[in-house]
Amino acid sequence: MKILKFGGTSVGSAERMRALVKLIGGGGPKIVVLSAMSGTTNALAEIAAAAYAGDNKKAEALINALERKYEAVAGELYAGEDALSKAKGLIRSHFSLLRSLTAGAFTLKEERAVLAQGELLSTAMFHYHLEEKNIASVLLPALDFMRIDANGEPDMWYIETNAVRALAGRPENDLFITQGYICRNAAGEIDNLKRGGSDYTATILGAAVGAEEIQIWTDIDGMHNNDPRVVENTRPLAELSFDEAAELAYFGAKILHPTCILPAREKNIPVRLLNTMKPEAKGTLITGRSTGESIKAVAAKDGITAIKIRSARMLLAYGFLRAVFEVFERYKTPIDMITTSEVAVSLTIDDRKNLEAIVTELKAFCSVEVDDDLSIICVVGNLTAEKEGYALKIFESLKNVPIRMISYGGSENNVSVLVKTALKKRALLALNEGLF
Repeated sequence: MKILKFGGTSVGSAERMRALVKLIGGGGPKIVVLSAMSGTTNALAEIAAAAYAGDNKKAEALINALERKYEAVAGELYAGEDALSKAKGLIRSHFSLLRSLTAGAFTLKEERAVLAQGELLSTAMFHYHLEEKNIASVLLPALDFMRIDANGEPDMWYIETNAVRALAGRPENDLFITQGYICRNAAGEIDNLKRGGSDYTATILGAAVGAEEIQIWTDIDGMHNNDPRVVENTRPLAELSFDEAAELAYFGAKILHPTCILPAREKNIPVRLLNTMKPEAKGTLITGRSTGESIKAVAAKDGITAIKIRSARMLLAYGFLRAVFEVFERYKTPIDMITTSEVAVSLTIDDRKNLEAIVTELKAFCSVEVDDDLSIICVVGNLTAEKEGYALKIFESLKNVPIRMISYGGSENNVSVLVKTALKKRALLALNEGLF
């Protein structure tokens, strides 16, 4: 069994859906995980925002515009009147539901139901397309087996039990279609795995059913050794370890959702990143093995805030760092980088939601400085501490770039530096020239 996940661009038009049929053909049993059609989730979020604001007129206009888009795709996708009629009925049903969800009191429960409609539509429409082409497939509702617990984490026992049961009930079938992103929560309500959650669905499901391989299909041929939006002539990486891929995903490589590595790593299931536009490209294979000692890639993460905490009482005082970290824990705010000295600690966050409250609490026992508009530049590879020369190559490359913070030694796969976002492009170009 293989898991194949396709993003919004892969189902974003009738043309792309038709091309998708060729990509999933042959090769034994598989589960195809689909995102919503490109642009849909953003449109649904706009509809939800209008409903929250009580602007029913705007919500209705947005719903009408999105419905017309789906009707146009259906008109182009289906050749026969029967399939087209079935699809039009599906579209009417979902958009009637959207209108009813946004007509009255609008809460988080209704918002989550609204956001789920994109995946429900894309999977059903693709399933109908397969039916019209006489390709046998089963539409597996993700809401029947995907569930998160009270902490928002995947309920792996529930998922595995119900996904395996669903597959076992259809032993004659080899092709299954299901939704990414959406799930139920511990209360049984419709919920989701947050943005990028279709990748997460694919790896959770792969781990649950013991897949031989998980394929993530996007519109780029694998992870690259630098940011192709900033640096010209980057190259795809043939292989990465789970740890290397997780570092790159977390620190800016948009091709892969950061959380999705963990389920595959725990079950040691290979993850392959492939390009729907260039299916012949080898892409990037992510496995449990590392391919030698080397610098593999560079990534950048924007939107970083640095917080410098200073206290004379910190000198030789145990318990100070605990008090600092407890503040961030109370506000559920993760820390990316941290450096310490005898009297100060500097750290970074990318979630400013509770920044004001955090700073207020910290000022009760230390002085605080906040610095915005920063980026973390992350150098990733198999960087063993005993190997000479890596640090020299990295920092020699950055000799003309002012560095705000350095994180080195916490991981054998990552050396990170903090720079002003205005200097990010200079840093990426300098590293590209110096390292590759």
